Amino acid sequence: MTILLYFVLPVLLLVVGIPIYVILLLTAILGVAGMPDLPFSSLQTVLFGSLDSFPLLAVPLFVLAGDIMGHGGLAKRMIAWAMSLIGGIRGSLALTTIASAELFGAMSGSSVGCVAAIGRLLFPSLRDGGYGQTFAIGIIASSGAIAVIIPPSIPMIIYGISAQQSVPALFLAGIFPGLLIGVLAAVYVMIHARLKIIPLTSRARWNNIAASTRDASWSLGAPAVILGGIYGGIFTPTEAAGVAVVYAALVSRYIYREVTWADLWQITKSSMYLVSQLMIIVAAAGTYSWLLTTSGFPQHMVELVQGLHLSTWALLLWINVLLLVVGSFLEPPAAILILTPIFLPIMQAAGIDPIHFGIIMTINLAIGMFTPPFGLNLFAAHALFRVPLPQIYRGVLPFMAVYLIALLLITFIPAISLSPLALLKP
Repeated sequence: MTILLYFVLPVLLLVVGIPIYVILLLTAILGVAGMPDLPFSSLQTVLFGSLDSFPLLAVPLFVLAGDIMGHGGLAKRMIAWAMSLIGGIRGSLALTTIASAELFGAMSGSSVGCVAAIGRLLFPSLRDGGYGQTFAIGIIASSGAIAVIIPPSIPMIIYGISAQQSVPALFLAGIFPGLLIGVLAAVYVMIHARLKIIPLTSRARWNNIAASTRDASWSLGAPAVILGGIYGGIFTPTEAAGVAVVYAALVSRYIYREVTWADLWQITKSSMYLVSQLMIIVAAAGTYSWLLTTSGFPQHMVELVQGLHLSTWALLLWINVLLLVVGSFLEPPAAILILTPIFLPIMQAAGIDPIHFGIIMTINLAIGMFTPPFGLNLFAAHALFRVPLPQIYRGVLPFMAVYLIALLLITFIPAISLSPLALLKP
């Protein structure tokens, strides 16, 4: 009955098309109804308690900061700067897309925001510059996933809250994996550009680099302020998110002068709708995960897995496959809040570092954001650029292979994630 209620019923309702937050709340209500010891009033307490978290405040603030950067000229100048550095290399426009995703991720941590900001500027040039529409839409949709792996990362914040792990440690552990994915994707696009004989762009020139660096200096200052402030001990990740909003607003309004105060208000309202949808899912998923924990299901799962006597590599492989499947159906915040209470005890019992597991989970769910048929980035790209979904599916498949190679390396070589953590030790 437990499996039917907590897993089979939600999957059936998801297939029917019921919104995920309704599914999670309905399951929680039915679960409490089946537990005479739990009063219904506990649902209200847990529902609002799921949002009563200081670190969680970073999520809406980073979403807003990313939206302001996308509309206020910071993202545009950052992309122009990356393009000035990479010019003259075959495949330079595709390399610029990957580099821009890394930089945008270091400012906002929003995958869909990255797809929108970078795609609006680079998709037409990629499509008309010899790459073709299928490749162009594939690299745009997949590169957005880098933004949730490079810190600051919204899924890492939510995992840190759910698993009670240090968010700065998670951010630090995400740096090398994010860079590794970017490097492997860059190798692939360079090979593709040579095979397809993509035309060369204009060669990089020192005067253009100097000019674009001056113009983008305030854009490039954003990740320095955010990450430098966190690791310099000046402010927490939540405070860094607030600083990012103020920084982006002031630079967009008074230095680049691309938005007015009225524009900033409209951007804030637009972000508010996105954040409200996200927070409803967080509250519902928090209630569902609380019920799972209360029922004792995670402990039963630990005992079951230990009884299978799986080796560590087999356990990690099994968890990766499951996370990839879940990530292709659920948004990362909901998936993290639902699965962390189940999987984390299993990982800890197997001797796997919780920070390393957080990075594994984040990368799996990032890949899920552009995995056919339901990845969120796929629908964002379809809505923005009106490319048919089957063509988007074909475009992202090669990049899925690249990301999966990176995932295997990061999963089975923990030092890629954990080696930077030595910087946090006194």
